[in-house]
Amino acid sequence: MTLLERTVGDVVDWLTSLPAAVLVVGWLFLALLVAAVARVGVRALVPAGEQDRVPQIAMPLMPTLGAAFAIFAALSLASEASYLRAAEGLVSDEAAAASRLAWAATSPRVRSEPIHAALQDYLKTTRAREWDGELVSSADDPATARAIARLERSVRAEAARPEPGSPASTELLVSLDSVTSGRRARVAAASRDVPTLYVVTLVASGLALIVNAGALIFHSSLRTSLLVVGVASVVGLSLALLFALSAPWSGPFIVSGHPIDAVIGDLRSGFFGGGP
Repeated sequence: MTLLERTVGDVVDWLTSLPAAVLVVGWLFLALLVAAVARVGVRALVPAGEQDRVPQIAMPLMPTLGAAFAIFAALSLASEASYLRAAEGLVSDEAAAASRLAWAATSPRVRSEPIHAALQDYLKTTRAREWDGELVSSADDPATARAIARLERSVRAEAARPEPGSPASTELLVSLDSVTSGRRARVAAASRDVPTLYVVTLVASGLALIVNAGALIFHSSLRTSLLVVGVASVVGLSLALLFALSAPWSGPFIVSGHPIDAVIGDLRSGFFGGGP
């Protein structure tokens, strides 16, 4: 990866971590600023004898630039919205797996207390250590590793006892595997980065559309020029929404951890028939 790619990637990561209000205000301000600069810049840079040709050149470009931005924006927003729904599905699946393990620990002749205690500790640790910032995409957090190891030992020790029997032991091990697989899927999903080139292309097409619109009205009065505000606002809001949706684990539209919190509450209250 080149220095330019790393720099652009860092900027994209920083943008996706900003609050939604900051993204909206920032992108709207940038879009309106570009429109204003385009209007003034054409007057300053284009010779007076050629200024009458600017609308003739800019007008045919509007449908092409508008269509290009619309296609890129639609594909990007649909993709990121789908990824957000998939992230919510991963959390629900992880919570469901934890619930199955908690119920499996209530089978006859299974000592549920150590498993429920270890499971509650594991869920609380993952929520505290893997749900924001850099740790969400890291599998190397020591506290989480210790919680996983404790849960693995508790479940496997109980499954190895002859008293529960083969069906109960198998259910415990399968449920444990579902819990750890759910976490691995979440960590893998959280390590996903927004395609840098795709974002750069979308931003460039949006800004080009605004510049072209600003060039069309450089001869118009200030009141007439306000018509470009609509184009600039749509572009700015679309870019703000894209960056808001692109980080469901640490951005403004963070995926809810309520399903896992509900399992933690059930374990704490003894809902699973013998909490810690």
